[in-house]
Amino acid sequence: MKTNYKWLRFLLAGLGAAALAGCASAEKSEVGQISKRPFGHTADGTAVDLYTLRNKNGAEAGISTYGGLVIFLKVPDRDGKMGDVVLGYDNLDGYLKDSPYFGALIGRYGNRIAKGKFTLDGKEYTLAVNNGPNALHGGLKGFDKVIWTPKILVSPSGPSLELRYVSKDGEEGYPGNLSVTAVYSLLDDNALKLEYTATTDKDTVVNLTQHSYFNLAGKGDILKHEVMIPADRFTPVDSTLIPTGELKPVEGTPFDFRKPTAIGARINDNDEQLKFGGGYDHNWVVNKTMGELTLMARVYEPTTGRVLEVFSTEPGLQFYTGNFLDGKITGKGGWVYQFRNAFCMEPQHYPNSPNQPNFPSVVLKPGEVYKNTIIYKFSARQ
Repeated sequence: MKTNYKWLRFLLAGLGAAALAGCASAEKSEVGQISKRPFGHTADGTAVDLYTLRNKNGAEAGISTYGGLVIFLKVPDRDGKMGDVVLGYDNLDGYLKDSPYFGALIGRYGNRIAKGKFTLDGKEYTLAVNNGPNALHGGLKGFDKVIWTPKILVSPSGPSLELRYVSKDGEEGYPGNLSVTAVYSLLDDNALKLEYTATTDKDTVVNLTQHSYFNLAGKGDILKHEVMIPADRFTPVDSTLIPTGELKPVEGTPFDFRKPTAIGARINDNDEQLKFGGGYDHNWVVNKTMGELTLMARVYEPTTGRVLEVFSTEPGLQFYTGNFLDGKITGKGGWVYQFRNAFCMEPQHYPNSPNQPNFPSVVLKPGEVYKNTIIYKFSARQ
């Protein structure tokens, strides 16, 4: 029998093209799907990808391999209409040029360390000073500005993406080779679940968190959002936003959110702490057992009915009201981000903990595993 090699080559080529097309398409399952697309390149030419997680309800989360950024987060309002509830940019260039940590995975140490110095095991470490006299959010090139290695995971409760990064000993001044894993899962109850783990080969300090800027209305200021934080105390700060070490009762202060209160109700009160932060930019000491996954905050937006509940295993919650947004950033869809157009809910250990022995420890030792779970759960009221 004579073989038609030309036809065979054509058939094999077609099968190969079909296989490649299949690999490039979204990975689907009964619990949701994940798709990937190019998201640009860093200054050194490194390719960046954007993964979209979509649950069975149609909610979506966009996660970038650059910085582990939450690029978009689309959830329904009371009428079932989907809307993006986080600030950011439409493309990677915006994040590379100028970003106040929009959607960022923060590390090695979230929040501020006084004067960029701390002592561990009798040795003083010096960090980059990038926020007035202090170190902020991991330094000049924190975890929000590195490329993470992605892996799609199979999850019974919704699509999941794993990101990995190894922070080398001495990176940004921190000791120890730190191996970090961050798993993002978009659950069927419209919750974005973040699970951080880390190990080290040398004593170090670790404080990871997530820095999305939320606006549950999808536009305008956030002053009518109603906030509840189950905390009897907070950590007051000095004029550079470093905690004084005191755990101050919220009773009788603008920091009492134990009952739902509009953000704008007291934010302009004649209060020294509010003046230091230009509004709320403080850590609340949540009423909880250390390491227990509990409700840290609940936020309700009356015009859309959207509700955000924040759960975490962390002891503290940094609540920030977009006080440094000043109209100089044009974000998604041409929205010019103005003063207090967003708020952040960052579960974490207390700021400057390496220099405050009375605060819960942030030290991680070889043989130990750092674990931190954060859940942003969305729903809507009629």
